[in-house]
Amino acid sequence: MSTENLPQSPEQPSRKPRVAVVCGGRSSEHGISVVTAGAVLRAIDRTKYEVLPIGITRDGRWALTADDPERMAITDRRTPSVEELAESSEGGVVLPVDPNNREVVYSEPGSVPKVLGEVDVVFPVLHGPYGEDGTLQGLLELSGVPYVGSGVLASAVGQDKEYMKRVFTSFGLKVGPYVVIRPREWQQDQSAARKKIVDFAGEHGWPLFVKPARAGSSIGITKVEDLSGLDEAIEEAQRHDPKVLVEAALRGREIECGVLEFEDGPRASVPAEIPPPEAHAYYDFEAKYIDSTPGIVPAPLTPEETAEVRRLAVEAFEAASCEGLVRADFFLTEDGEFVINEINTMPGFTPISMYPQMWQASGIAYAELVDRLIQAALRRSTGLR
Repeated sequence: MSTENLPQSPEQPSRKPRVAVVCGGRSSEHGISVVTAGAVLRAIDRTKYEVLPIGITRDGRWALTADDPERMAITDRRTPSVEELAESSEGGVVLPVDPNNREVVYSEPGSVPKVLGEVDVVFPVLHGPYGEDGTLQGLLELSGVPYVGSGVLASAVGQDKEYMKRVFTSFGLKVGPYVVIRPREWQQDQSAARKKIVDFAGEHGWPLFVKPARAGSSIGITKVEDLSGLDEAIEEAQRHDPKVLVEAALRGREIECGVLEFEDGPRASVPAEIPPPEAHAYYDFEAKYIDSTPGIVPAPLTPEETAEVRRLAVEAFEAASCEGLVRADFFLTEDGEFVINEINTMPGFTPISMYPQMWQASGIAYAELVDRLIQAALRRSTGLR
């Protein structure tokens, strides 16, 4: 029997991909993560994607948050928080742990759980431990939900500055002198740990930079001019991470370069230069986010220097097995050599942040950058790859 003349059922329109933007978290960078999320929410094309904003409070509760970018900005030198944006002080969001089920569920005490629908991709804009360090990425791998950015290994390597430097060294990238003070060293024999740093200073000179080994946004960092400030600097670093990294000061220019994953592989942006901030001892948290010290984009480098730092940025991306995006930070020393300082697998992503600015100068506007990252995540499967 021919079906040619029978009435045809209209095709159901395909659902737009649903993007869960996850921000906040338990790290010291909670507030900057919320600011980043506000910028991403403002930029996502709502005609192309459905959006589900999810925040993680400082104590680890997953909350449904307001889709209100205007409330997610720095106000009066104060960063916002998930607690201020949560739809409820008790309700919680639960991601599935079954790879065959991507439905997100919201529940409140005494109420029937509500299914919020399937999530097609997660845009995790968390910075620091418990989000940028592979922990959230591992959860999403177990859930079978694609996500923006690097996987478990690259995220962990990118968060731990000691092992990041070890990986880079093994691939032939030059890093600056450093020494690590592990928690047990400081707890068992502070005198020996202190001598280890003093001996390091004797070899490389003062000042030294004392920082948490697994933190970002220049939080917890102290520039130490001599021995008298060392213990206080270690105490400040350990407020954020029990493992402490001590670095020698490098004389040179601070150069940054963005890396973005395209269909044919990673490419580097034009580089930027971070000039010494006039009101700060170095490019610290206040200079970055509160006073918004401007960078120079593109950096005033020779064509040869520009080509070299772009090559090294992609090499660092590949060395750490990164995906999606990376900001690679370098020092251009006085003898003309690029020394890699670190990579950020989820760099600051507000419109004034250096990563989007570098891509803007490379011809990719903020909204397009967000779209490219989501599309790259949708193309990539979870699991071994």
